[in-house]
Amino acid sequence: MIAKIGRSANLYGALAYNQLKVRQENGTILSVNRMMETANGRYSVAQLVQSFVPYLIANRNTEKHTLHISLNPDPKDKVSDDRFREIAEQYMGEMGYGEQPFVVFKHTDTDRVHIHIVSVCIDGEGRKISDRFERMRSMEICRELERKYGLVPATDKEHRKGEKVFSPVNYRMGDVKSQIASVVRHLPNYYQYQTLGEYNALLSLFNVTSEKTVGEGQGNFRQGLLYLALNEKGERAGRPLKASLFGRNAGLPALELHFEK
Repeated sequence: MIAKIGRSANLYGALAYNQLKVRQENGTILSVNRMMETANGRYSVAQLVQSFVPYLIANRNTEKHTLHISLNPDPKDKVSDDRFREIAEQYMGEMGYGEQPFVVFKHTDTDRVHIHIVSVCIDGEGRKISDRFERMRSMEICRELERKYGLVPATDKEHRKGEKVFSPVNYRMGDVKSQIASVVRHLPNYYQYQTLGEYNALLSLFNVTSEKTVGEGQGNFRQGLLYLALNEKGERAGRPLKASLFGRNAGLPALELHFEK
């Protein structure tokens, strides 16, 4: 089993991406921990956000407060919903997030059925939960879970491949073009998305958005794509950049092929 841990300042975007899967019937909410309950057991993004607000208010200094974790068993593993719940609970507990509010989503849009967990790294006292040796601890916990539940073991190479090699864009650091290029280049290796809306929901986790443009040149109707950096409030920061600056895979034709695939 491979764990992928992402951190961002966009809680709403992380929840919206997973809820989009639920609405499209490519996902379900398997369980919630320390979250406000609803009368019918269903949740909107706004209802989910409410459970995290007190934690975010208690600590306004931690910029990347949102955790977006995916746990990915081998495609050969047949994991029941109850087993996924147990795996999520044990993983979060051993990683130090067992007392945190978190929501577990199951994704079924690929052959590799997997779960996503959204939480925050700020505890009830407003303190940031340490992420020291996080990658190493995560790998050890995954191997423990593999042994406990008889899952196909992931190799060291697969674990290394599962680690994130790109970070959210920080427009204050400069060289925004290179930062956006890193996100756009690596995103298809880690996520599945079937629409431009899903793509933007994912981009927003890394402080980026895209906008479709239309125009006419030399008598032909043309569509294009622009990329923009976002600040910590989700607002535009800086000038838009043409997709062509980031290579062929960043443009609309390549994205549409990815959606279809």
